[in-house]
Amino acid sequence: MNGLFITIEGPDGAGKTSILNELFPLLKKVAKTKIIQTREPGGIPIAEEIRAVILDPKNDRMDERTEALLYAAARRQHLVEKVLPALSEGSIVLCDRFVDSSLAYQGAGRRIGVSEIARLNEFATEGTTPDFTLYLDIDSDTGLHRIKENRRGQIDRLDSEGLEFHQRVRHAYLKIAEENPERIYKIDARKSFEEVLQTSYRAIVEQYPQFFEN
Repeated sequence: MNGLFITIEGPDGAGKTSILNELFPLLKKVAKTKIIQTREPGGIPIAEEIRAVILDPKNDRMDERTEALLYAAARRQHLVEKVLPALSEGSIVLCDRFVDSSLAYQGAGRRIGVSEIARLNEFATEGTTPDFTLYLDIDSDTGLHRIKENRRGQIDRLDSEGLEFHQRVRHAYLKIAEENPERIYKIDARKSFEEVLQTSYRAIVEQYPQFFEN
């Protein structure tokens, strides 16, 4: 692969999707090659359909392992249909969530076990790992407050989980970031939107001058 695979991660309420939507056009202006924006679960029709099943609040009987398998299935299809072809062409892929999310949400949040989820996703991705990950960190109380304030009428099945679930997710993210300092760049998402956006932008552009004008 000759391209660049960048992911953005964070607990619910960290603002990662909003940041990514503003970050993408900024990076596109200075990118030396083609850049695409995508998301997980989703990004392609099959994975978007799986996403709808996973996040539908009506599916409250879904087993934890079923959920984990659905995420892995969506990830596999997205990877082989969109991400890997783009990387093989030398493109930059900017993706909202990847395996780290499953480790945190299903491994820790659902208490399936981080190592078990890691093995499942090793099979699904054949070991594909992002080159660089922005991790937007926020405490669970603040994150849940933001969700209630900003997503009225749009609360999905994971958003509606209790505080302890979201705390387990965040603690797992922090451990993953600590164990992968060469890949994961941690950003305080409690700061203003503009500060988080500019920090994210500089982190990527300065890290990869071969892909971006600085």
